Amino acid sequence: MIDASPPVVECRGLSKRYGAEGALLALDDVDLVVDAGEIVALRGPSGSGKSTLLNLLGCLDRPSSGTYRLGGADVSELDRTAQAWVRLHYLGFVFQSFHLIGHATALENVALPMSYAGLGKRKREARARELLERVGLTGRADHRPAQLSGGERQRVAIARALACSPKLLLADEPTGALDSKTGRQILDILIDLRATDGVTVILVTHDPNVGREADRQVHMLDGRVVEVETRGAA
Repeated sequence: MIDASPPVVECRGLSKRYGAEGALLALDDVDLVVDAGEIVALRGPSGSGKSTLLNLLGCLDRPSSGTYRLGGADVSELDRTAQAWVRLHYLGFVFQSFHLIGHATALENVALPMSYAGLGKRKREARARELLERVGLTGRADHRPAQLSGGERQRVAIARALACSPKLLLADEPTGALDSKTGRQILDILIDLRATDGVTVILVTHDPNVGREADRQVHMLDGRVVEVETRGAA
């Protein structure tokens, strides 16, 4: 269904309206192209359209107008079943509040997406252990979220996001609930994923230090892209 060749993301004239007769314009004529292996930070004040854009990129919602091509395929008008397929097989999600299942162990949280993908129990557990080791949580596989620190919970969330080998990782304030040292560790993991697996990362952040680590910072205001800042550009 989806060709993984670059660009990973190509949005043209993307807009999103909410409310009666589309009175609220949350996203206004956004163009965005992201190539494979890029790290792109979405920046801007609350209400600027960052989360709306991330929801559209994650096939959690559909645009009111414009086109969105993901890995070369137009996904603008997918129905819910097709959107779910794309989210499972092509996308990974990391959230500020972790969204882990409280009664499940770290291993079970990471393995869960693979059960939806039809992978057998033995393979799911082996892959989950491999991913927990990768994020430095080898000894925490049997711990539940309440037994983990915030940084550890976010590592579990990253491991879970990688369960089905996504091409695009979408992160909404992945360091926002963490102290600066722990946030730096999480950011380093995301950067390493790009280096080792070629994973493309688009993240929303209010932290200018996080933004500066991205290849590009896309600054938004009132639903529009107002500036694109490239790392290292004069």
